[in-house]
Amino acid sequence: MALDPSFIGRSYPPTEPYEVGREKIREFAVAIGDANPAYTDAEAAKALGHPDVIAPPTFPFAITYRAAGQVVEDPELGLDYSRVVHRDQQFRYTRPVVAGDRLAVEVTIDAIKTLAGNDVLTVRGEVTDATGEHVVTSVMTLVARAADETGE
Repeated sequence: MALDPSFIGRSYPPTEPYEVGREKIREFAVAIGDANPAYTDAEAAKALGHPDVIAPPTFPFAITYRAAGQVVEDPELGLDYSRVVHRDQQFRYTRPVVAGDRLAVEVTIDAIKTLAGNDVLTVRGEVTDATGEHVVTSVMTLVARAADETGE
């Protein structure tokens, strides 16, 4: 059954703050194979004008994906997550994520479309710091594959 387009514009409560740690940034940088010293060396980051180590550009995915769980798990929306694939991910930054940031995410359903029987869901996550200032906007697109004739 197709997702209800009346959910477009629905926002969910902000998440509890996530404290960004130096070690989490370092682990993420190692995991993605990015040796940029600004991700692991505070002095290298400070030389670039940052107050501490900064996170790689895709680091916020971990917290925005978790926040998008509010959408995915919304029983009123009726999304069958067992049929979902991650189609696209974008980030629009105001400033880099820095070690010590306490980030909260508020997610909103931006779009629901049906293409060839598949539901396409776009979820936007607005990431703010402890002062309420915008840090980054995450936009993820999920596709829920249509069931075949057998319901599989």
